[in-house]
Amino acid sequence: MRFEEQILMELKAEMTARAERRHRTRRRLFTGAAVAGLAAVTAIAVPLLTGSEQPAYAVAENADGTINVQLNEFRDADKLERDLERLKVPADITYLKSGKSCEGNRGKIVGGASPEEWEGSASDKAVRLRPGKGLTIDPRHVGTGQTLVMAFTERNDGAAEAAKPAVQWQLAAYVVEGQVKPCVVVDDPLWDDADRPGEPSPAGS
Repeated sequence: MRFEEQILMELKAEMTARAERRHRTRRRLFTGAAVAGLAAVTAIAVPLLTGSEQPAYAVAENADGTINVQLNEFRDADKLERDLERLKVPADITYLKSGKSCEGNRGKIVGGASPEEWEGSASDKAVRLRPGKGLTIDPRHVGTGQTLVMAFTERNDGAAEAAKPAVQWQLAAYVVEGQVKPCVVVDDPLWDDADRPGEPSPAGS
């Protein structure tokens, strides 16, 4: 084999390996924590009630200082941010349609740029999902000058259709140091059928 051919083959192999690593990272973001239900980013499907007379969300402070949030509808994000601010949690909340994401890096993420580096950091510990019952925020992991960034993405797949009137969502959450850049909504290039959950979670009570 000529030297040029060998270099070309090595380059192709490296490009393929990088693509596979990106896909594995993405899959880990969306499904890696689904088994335990504990992670900063996960895709556990949590029913979001629509067409009801309930408030858009409910917030409750627990005795240990943590905060439970139950979403009922994708609205009033600004008001939820204000309610969390009163509970000492600066938050940036975005509701996204299925197949959408926020473009690029929105700030300096606590724990590192990659979710693989977040383990044990504030970005890993600030939010815990309660399957079927929303999520729990721990203010102790959102320090001075930091903001909890949460992007809720609607799931529009067969499982969500079967669960109507519930709409299901996935959550991406992390802590940003300093200023948070606005969410520029774009098509998610890595969104495909393989990333979608197979079954809905039980409805929250």
